[in-house]
Amino acid sequence: MAQDLALAQSHAFALARTLMVPVTLFRSGDEFGVVVSDEIEADDDLDIIHEFDPYDRRPAH
Repeated sequence: MAQDLALAQSHAFALARTLMVPVTLFRSGDEFGVVVSDEIEADDDLDIIHEFDPYDRRPAH
């Protein structure tokens, strides 16, 4: 887990492009984490920040 949002976003994007699967950036408490999107369950107590999809060709904001 990381405490720097910019660093977590960078790692999430790189992980999605490396694995070629969607990954989700989330916050839990005061830290950020990344998990493969398929691993998230409805009852997980996570604050979802963004999902990085390696097949989405729209420009990043």
